[in-house]
Amino acid sequence: MSQSYPFSAIVDQPEMKQALLIAAVDRGIGGVLVFGERGTGKSTAVRALARVLPEDEDTADGGVVPVVDMPLGVTEDRLVGALDIEKALTSGEKSFQPGLLAKADGGFLYIDEINLLEDYLVDLLLDVAASGENIVEREGLSVRHSAKFVLVGSGNPEEGELRPQLLDRFALSVDTKTPDSIETRVEIVRRRDRFDRDPDAFVEEWTADEQALTSRIARARSELAAIETPDSALTAAARLCASLGTDGLRGELTLIRAARAVAALDGETMLTAHHIGRVAPAVLRHRLRRDPLDETGSNARIERALAELDLS
Repeated sequence: MSQSYPFSAIVDQPEMKQALLIAAVDRGIGGVLVFGERGTGKSTAVRALARVLPEDEDTADGGVVPVVDMPLGVTEDRLVGALDIEKALTSGEKSFQPGLLAKADGGFLYIDEINLLEDYLVDLLLDVAASGENIVEREGLSVRHSAKFVLVGSGNPEEGELRPQLLDRFALSVDTKTPDSIETRVEIVRRRDRFDRDPDAFVEEWTADEQALTSRIARARSELAAIETPDSALTAAARLCASLGTDGLRGELTLIRAARAVAALDGETMLTAHHIGRVAPAVLRHRLRRDPLDETGSNARIERALAELDLS
């Protein structure tokens, strides 16, 4: 089995790592969208996180967490499953052939270049991700199976954007970029070069950190429901969303869930406005309406609102 690059060894990209950890702790929060330049560690981080998740995952492989890659040219039958044609022809028996959604159950479904995926497939994916079930009815078959996975999409914004209504369905949206710091770039190259030359030795060096991260995720999951959520935190989330003019209440609800996961990861027992501020960019940047009179981007608008409300 080939080695995955250790999650703990990933340099920089703190927002991406935080978003993936939030989704690992609160698996029902929704998907994670990662947009950024090529070569900024998007697929590396997804595959790395799968290796440090606790073994209580709902998988059919005894706790082994799958990372299923969904190719752009996938058909609907390949995705959701279909009639097993070979068995039908040889024995006359109608049998269900599981698709990628069944294989991803209990793990990650990763779609690179998701902004190039057919719209109807994205709609289907998000519906299944929200319900945790895949229902297939065709050729006289009616099959229902568990499809609980963390949907992670990545893409290069230069190649196109997702439709606004699809962006809103992702819980978290993060940006990655090539680091400007020479020291950071050197450290990234140094670690990756050591991994490529001797993966086993490099992974062994990070074993303790990986085990500590696994324990941290497991503890956060167990304590998540007990995190106290005072009205002051709810008010902070509402004031922030109101000041930014977000539509509906999905922004507030996601802010609270994401902030609660961060509090659990930090080993804290109460949700505070500080936690709200830490997750606000990832939760809200893709939910803001474009203001033709405001030339600043989403990140700047959120940072300004956080500062005005003393949540930064």
